[in-house]
Amino acid sequence: MALKGKKVIEFAGLAPAPFAGLVLSDNGASVIRVDRPSASTLDVLCRGKRSVAVNSKVPSGRELLKRLIVSSDVLM
Repeated sequence: MALKGKKVIEFAGLAPAPFAGLVLSDNGASVIRVDRPSASTLDVLCRGKRSVAVNSKVPSGRELLKRLIVSSDVLM
């Protein structure tokens, strides 16, 4: 796989980011999708991705996001 070993953080949302994350995942990247805790999704573009629900409005959630972002190769 061309992107094996690459780590991608994708913030859930609309537009091309979920599709780009799917393509990156299909090509070997490790994609972590960041969702809101209250969000329920029927997104079919989640194949091959891991998902984590993070509340960015609390200090512990912001710290988790900072650690994820610093350790990633790509942020979407």
